[in-house]
Amino acid sequence: MELNHTPIKTSSPPYYDDKVFEQMFKAHYKELHSYANIMLRDEDTAEEIVQSMFLKFWEKRALLNVQTSIKAYLYKCVYNDSLNYIKHQKVKTKYQDFAAYTMNNHHEAASSKVELTELQFKLQEALNELPEHCRTIFQMSRFEELKYREIAEQLDLSIKTVENQMGKALKILRLKLADFIAFILPGIIMYYKDFFN
Repeated sequence: MELNHTPIKTSSPPYYDDKVFEQMFKAHYKELHSYANIMLRDEDTAEEIVQSMFLKFWEKRALLNVQTSIKAYLYKCVYNDSLNYIKHQKVKTKYQDFAAYTMNNHHEAASSKVELTELQFKLQEALNELPEHCRTIFQMSRFEELKYREIAEQLDLSIKTVENQMGKALKILRLKLADFIAFILPGIIMYYKDFFN
């Protein structure tokens, strides 16, 4: 949930008060849950998103600077948290799809399967070794399928910086995985071609 860390104005409602917060929770919870459920199409996940948002709201209440109506602010928080969840699930699905592809491909020899498993491990290891900023940009490009312009806007960077960081990430990954590329089967090369280009 994106919260502004500016001390709350004296004109704002006293959200630090237990009773006021409880009233706000009861007044808006059901409609926020319905709103999140429309975006996520999962009642349990929608419930977790909304409850988590209220928890973070309470924990950071003294730092909040709500400049709109409280209802609009809460809807915006749930919207942002739901979008972040969807993006995270998309990244998670990418990894799961590759794992399923590797596990379900029964036509390769046992030795090839060992190499593919090792490649999968090496790829994850190589990603983890990238500088944090570089890794974030790479994952947003390859896993979330965002364009450089979209990444630049989200991270408040120039498109040139994003391009440079992507070039750096691809160079590092190619070097770290060079010993394995020659052993990858054609099908896996096709699967990974977007990663390394």
